[in-house]
Amino acid sequence: MKKWGILTVCLMLAGSMLAGCGDKNKEGASTADNGSNQANAKTIVLGTSADFPPYEFHKMIDGKDQIVGFDIDIAKEIAKDMGANLEVKDMDFKALLGELSSGRVDFVISGMTPDENRKKEVDFSNNYYKAEQAVVVREKDKDKYKTMQSLEGVSFGIQTGSIQEDIAKTIPNAKITGLGKINDIIMQLNSGRVDASIMEKPVAEAFLKNVKGLAIADAVPDYQEDGYAIGVKKGNQEMVDQINKTLDRLNTEKKIDQFVSEASDLAAKK
Repeated sequence: MKKWGILTVCLMLAGSMLAGCGDKNKEGASTADNGSNQANAKTIVLGTSADFPPYEFHKMIDGKDQIVGFDIDIAKEIAKDMGANLEVKDMDFKALLGELSSGRVDFVISGMTPDENRKKEVDFSNNYYKAEQAVVVREKDKDKYKTMQSLEGVSFGIQTGSIQEDIAKTIPNAKITGLGKINDIIMQLNSGRVDASIMEKPVAEAFLKNVKGLAIADAVPDYQEDGYAIGVKKGNQEMVDQINKTLDRLNTEKKIDQFVSEASDLAAKK
Protein backbone atom coordinates (compact mmCIF):
# COMPACT_ATOMS: atom_id res chain seq x y z
CA MET A 1 0.00 0.00 0.00
CA LYS A 2 2.85 2.37 0.83
CA LYS A 3 4.50 1.81 -2.58
CA TRP A 4 1.23 2.53 -4.43
CA GLY A 5 0.80 5.73 -2.41
CA ILE A 6 4.27 6.98 -3.35
CA LEU A 7 3.66 6.11 -7.03
CA THR A 8 0.35 8.00 -7.06
CA VAL A 9 1.98 11.13 -5.60
CA CYS A 10 4.77 10.98 -8.18
CA LEU A 11 2.29 10.68 -11.03
CA MET A 12 0.30 13.64 -9.70
CA LEU A 13 3.45 15.78 -9.42
CA ALA A 14 4.51 14.84 -12.96
CA GLY A 15 1.08 15.78 -14.29
CA SER A 16 1.21 19.14 -12.52
CA MET A 17 4.63 19.94 -13.99
CA LEU A 18 3.45 19.09 -17.52
CA ALA A 19 0.33 21.22 -17.11
CA GLY A 20 2.44 24.13 -15.91
CA CYS A 21 4.69 23.90 -18.96
CA GLY A 22 1.66 23.84 -21.24
CA ASP A 23 0.25 27.02 -19.71
CA LYS A 24 3.54 28.88 -20.06
CA ASN A 25 3.88 28.05 -23.75
CA LYS A 26 0.31 29.18 -24.41
CA GLU A 27 0.89 32.49 -22.67
CA GLY A 28 3.93 33.41 -24.78
CA ALA A 29 2.40 32.45 -28.12
CA SER A 30 0.80 35.81 -28.96
CA THR A 31 3.22 38.22 -27.31
CA ALA A 32 5.93 40.34 -28.95
CA ASP A 33 9.53 40.34 -27.78
CA ASN A 34 9.80 43.59 -25.85
CA GLY A 35 12.64 42.70 -23.52
CA SER A 36 10.30 41.69 -20.70
CA ASN A 37 9.18 38.10 -21.40
CA GLN A 38 8.24 37.58 -17.78
CA ALA A 39 6.16 34.45 -17.26
CA ASN A 40 3.82 36.14 -14.80
CA ALA A 41 3.87 39.64 -16.31
CA LYS A 42 0.62 41.23 -17.46
CA THR A 43 -0.02 41.65 -21.16
CA ILE A 44 -0.92 44.96 -22.78
CA VAL A 45 -2.54 44.91 -26.21
CA LEU A 46 -1.54 47.32 -28.98
CA GLY A 47 -3.92 48.12 -31.83
CA THR A 48 -2.30 49.17 -35.11
CA SER A 49 -2.78 49.13 -38.88
CA ALA A 50 0.41 47.49 -40.08
CA ASP A 51 0.52 48.79 -43.64
CA PHE A 52 2.25 52.06 -42.95
CA PRO A 53 6.03 51.76 -43.37
CA PRO A 54 8.20 52.90 -41.68
CA TYR A 55 5.66 53.40 -38.85
CA GLU A 56 4.32 49.82 -38.77
CA PHE A 57 4.46 47.12 -41.42
CA HIS A 58 4.84 43.41 -42.05
CA LYS A 59 8.31 42.04 -42.80
CA MET A 60 9.64 38.52 -43.29
CA ILE A 61 12.52 38.14 -40.83
CA ASP A 62 14.28 34.78 -40.45
CA GLY A 63 11.45 33.17 -42.36
CA LYS A 64 8.76 34.56 -40.07
CA ASP A 65 6.17 37.26 -40.81
CA GLN A 66 6.64 39.95 -38.17
CA ILE A 67 5.06 43.36 -37.51
CA VAL A 68 7.86 45.91 -37.23
CA GLY A 69 8.40 49.68 -37.51
CA PHE A 70 9.28 52.59 -35.30
CA ASP A 71 5.77 52.78 -33.79
CA ILE A 72 6.23 49.13 -32.76
CA ASP A 73 9.63 49.97 -31.26
CA ILE A 74 7.97 52.68 -29.18
CA ALA A 75 5.23 50.27 -28.09
CA LYS A 76 7.86 47.77 -26.94
CA GLU A 77 9.53 50.46 -24.85
CA ILE A 78 6.18 51.34 -23.24
CA ALA A 79 5.56 47.69 -22.40
CA LYS A 80 9.09 47.29 -21.03
CA ASP A 81 8.71 50.30 -18.75
CA MET A 82 5.44 48.85 -17.49
CA GLY A 83 7.00 45.44 -16.88
CA ALA A 84 4.46 43.96 -19.29
CA ASN A 85 4.41 41.69 -22.32
CA LEU A 86 3.21 43.23 -25.59
CA GLU A 87 0.55 41.73 -27.86
CA VAL A 88 0.06 43.39 -31.27
CA LYS A 89 -3.29 43.32 -33.08
CA ASP A 90 -3.31 44.33 -36.76
CA MET A 91 -6.55 45.77 -38.19
CA ASP A 92 -7.93 48.39 -40.57
CA PHE A 93 -7.11 51.94 -39.54
CA LYS A 94 -10.80 52.90 -39.34
CA ALA A 95 -11.43 50.16 -36.74
CA LEU A 96 -8.77 51.29 -34.27
CA LEU A 97 -10.72 53.81 -32.18
CA GLY A 98 -13.71 51.48 -31.84
CA GLU A 99 -11.47 48.66 -30.61
CA LEU A 100 -9.87 51.07 -28.13
CA SER A 101 -13.19 52.39 -26.81
CA SER A 102 -14.49 48.85 -26.37
CA GLY A 103 -11.43 47.85 -24.36
CA ARG A 104 -10.32 45.14 -26.79
CA VAL A 105 -6.99 46.95 -27.13
CA ASP A 106 -5.21 48.97 -24.43
CA PHE A 107 -3.58 51.60 -26.64
CA VAL A 108 -3.28 52.57 -30.30
CA ILE A 109 -0.15 53.58 -32.19
CA SER A 110 -0.61 53.96 -35.92
CA GLY A 111 0.61 57.33 -37.18
CA MET A 112 -2.53 58.89 -35.71
CA THR A 113 -3.14 62.62 -35.48
CA PRO A 114 -4.99 63.70 -32.30
CA ASP A 115 -7.57 65.91 -34.01
CA GLU A 116 -10.59 67.34 -32.20
CA ASN A 117 -13.02 64.66 -33.44
CA ARG A 118 -10.80 61.83 -32.21
CA LYS A 119 -10.27 63.57 -28.87
CA LYS A 120 -14.02 63.26 -28.28
CA GLU A 121 -13.71 59.46 -28.43
CA VAL A 122 -10.36 58.71 -26.79
CA ASP A 123 -7.53 60.34 -24.83
CA PHE A 124 -4.09 60.97 -26.29
CA SER A 125 -0.51 61.07 -25.12
CA ASN A 126 1.89 63.89 -25.88
CA ASN A 127 2.95 64.05 -29.53
CA TYR A 128 5.93 61.91 -30.44
CA TYR A 129 6.51 62.59 -34.17
CA LYS A 130 5.56 64.94 -37.00
CA ALA A 131 5.82 64.36 -40.75
CA GLU A 132 4.99 66.13 -44.01
CA GLN A 133 2.25 65.08 -46.42
CA ALA A 134 2.96 64.04 -50.00
CA VAL A 135 1.00 63.42 -53.21
CA VAL A 136 1.83 60.11 -54.91
CA VAL A 137 1.14 59.67 -58.63
CA ARG A 138 2.30 57.48 -61.49
CA GLU A 139 5.80 58.44 -62.55
CA LYS A 140 4.74 59.23 -66.12
CA ASP A 141 2.14 61.71 -64.78
CA LYS A 142 4.42 63.52 -62.33
CA ASP A 143 4.77 66.65 -64.48
CA LYS A 144 0.97 67.06 -64.60
CA TYR A 145 0.71 67.74 -60.88
CA LYS A 146 2.98 70.60 -59.87
CA THR A 147 0.42 72.44 -57.73
CA MET A 148 -2.59 71.45 -55.62
CA GLN A 149 -4.80 73.31 -58.11
CA SER A 150 -3.71 70.86 -60.82
CA LEU A 151 -5.27 68.05 -58.76
CA GLU A 152 -8.81 69.44 -59.04
CA GLY A 153 -11.19 66.78 -60.38
CA VAL A 154 -8.60 64.01 -60.07
CA SER A 155 -9.47 60.53 -58.75
CA PHE A 156 -7.80 59.70 -55.42
CA GLY A 157 -7.20 56.47 -53.56
CA ILE A 158 -7.24 57.38 -49.86
CA GLN A 159 -7.05 55.41 -46.61
CA THR A 160 -10.47 55.52 -44.99
CA GLY A 161 -10.68 57.43 -41.71
CA SER A 162 -7.31 59.12 -42.16
CA ILE A 163 -6.22 62.75 -42.08
CA GLN A 164 -5.37 62.31 -45.77
CA GLU A 165 -9.06 61.68 -46.44
CA ASP A 166 -9.87 65.05 -44.87
CA ILE A 167 -7.25 66.73 -47.06
CA ALA A 168 -8.59 65.09 -50.23
CA LYS A 169 -12.11 66.30 -49.43
CA THR A 170 -10.87 69.92 -49.61
CA ILE A 171 -9.78 69.48 -53.24
CA PRO A 172 -12.55 70.69 -55.59
CA ASN A 173 -14.36 67.92 -57.48
CA ALA A 174 -11.95 65.25 -56.22
CA LYS A 175 -13.23 61.70 -56.79
CA ILE A 176 -12.31 59.77 -53.66
CA THR A 177 -12.11 55.99 -53.37
CA GLY A 178 -11.74 54.96 -49.73
CA LEU A 179 -9.58 51.91 -49.05
CA GLY A 180 -8.57 50.16 -45.85
CA LYS A 181 -4.90 49.46 -46.61
CA ILE A 182 -2.07 51.46 -48.20
CA ASN A 183 -1.10 48.35 -50.20
CA ASP A 184 -4.52 48.47 -51.89
CA ILE A 185 -4.01 52.14 -52.75
CA ILE A 186 -0.64 51.36 -54.35
CA MET A 187 -2.27 48.64 -56.46
CA GLN A 188 -5.06 51.02 -57.53
CA LEU A 189 -2.48 53.61 -58.58
CA ASN A 190 -0.39 51.15 -60.55
CA SER A 191 -3.43 49.72 -62.34
CA GLY A 192 -4.72 53.18 -63.31
CA ARG A 193 -7.95 52.92 -61.33
CA VAL A 194 -7.04 56.10 -59.43
CA ASP A 195 -4.71 58.90 -60.47
CA ALA A 196 -3.24 60.03 -57.15
CA SER A 197 -3.07 59.49 -53.42
CA ILE A 198 -2.10 61.55 -50.39
CA MET A 199 0.20 59.86 -47.88
CA GLU A 200 2.66 60.69 -45.16
CA LYS A 201 5.94 61.50 -46.89
CA PRO A 202 7.97 58.83 -44.99
CA VAL A 203 5.31 56.25 -45.91
CA ALA A 204 5.36 57.29 -49.58
CA GLU A 205 9.16 57.20 -49.68
CA ALA A 206 9.23 53.73 -48.12
CA PHE A 207 6.82 52.33 -50.71
CA LEU A 208 8.52 54.04 -53.64
CA LYS A 209 11.83 52.37 -52.83
CA ASN A 210 10.23 49.00 -53.57
CA VAL A 211 7.48 49.84 -56.08
CA LYS A 212 8.42 50.89 -59.60
CA GLY A 213 6.39 53.32 -61.69
CA LEU A 214 5.29 55.73 -58.93
CA ALA A 215 6.63 59.12 -57.86
CA ILE A 216 6.04 61.97 -55.42
CA ALA A 217 4.52 64.95 -57.21
CA ASP A 218 5.67 68.56 -56.77
CA ALA A 219 2.23 69.45 -55.39
CA VAL A 220 2.35 69.67 -51.59
CA PRO A 221 -0.81 69.60 -49.45
CA ASP A 222 -1.16 72.73 -47.32
CA TYR A 223 -2.18 71.10 -44.08
CA GLN A 224 -1.19 72.12 -40.58
CA GLU A 225 -1.24 69.39 -37.96
CA ASP A 226 0.33 68.86 -34.58
CA GLY A 227 1.98 65.52 -35.26
CA TYR A 228 1.23 62.05 -33.99
CA ALA A 229 0.17 60.78 -30.59
CA ILE A 230 -0.78 57.52 -28.89
CA GLY A 231 -4.47 56.80 -28.27
CA VAL A 232 -5.75 55.48 -24.92
CA LYS A 233 -9.28 54.64 -23.76
CA LYS A 234 -11.15 57.71 -22.50
CA GLY A 235 -10.51 58.34 -18.80
CA ASN A 236 -7.45 56.08 -18.42
CA GLN A 237 -5.16 58.84 -17.16
CA GLU A 238 -2.81 56.36 -15.50
CA MET A 239 -2.02 54.80 -18.89
CA VAL A 240 -1.56 58.23 -20.49
CA ASP A 241 0.88 59.24 -17.74
CA GLN A 242 2.86 56.02 -18.11
CA ILE A 243 3.10 56.45 -21.89
CA ASN A 244 4.17 60.10 -21.56
CA LYS A 245 6.87 59.06 -19.10
CA THR A 246 8.27 56.60 -21.64
CA LEU A 247 8.05 59.16 -24.47
CA ASP A 248 9.94 61.70 -22.34
CA ARG A 249 12.68 59.15 -21.75
CA LEU A 250 12.91 58.20 -25.43
CA ASN A 251 13.12 61.86 -26.46
CA THR A 252 15.82 62.57 -23.88
CA GLU A 253 17.80 59.57 -25.15
CA LYS A 254 17.22 60.59 -28.83
CA LYS A 255 15.81 57.11 -29.37
CA ILE A 256 12.82 58.02 -31.54
CA ASP A 257 15.01 59.49 -34.29
CA GLN A 258 17.09 56.31 -34.09
CA PHE A 259 13.97 54.14 -34.38
CA VAL A 260 12.77 56.14 -37.42
CA SER A 261 16.11 55.72 -39.18
CA GLU A 262 16.33 51.98 -38.45
CA ALA A 263 12.71 51.35 -39.50
CA SER A 264 13.18 53.29 -42.74
CA ASP A 265 16.24 51.18 -43.60
CA LEU A 266 14.35 47.99 -42.78
CA ALA A 267 11.36 49.01 -44.92
CA ALA A 268 13.64 49.63 -47.89
CA LYS A 269 15.20 46.16 -47.74
CA LYS A 270 13.68 43.52 -50.02
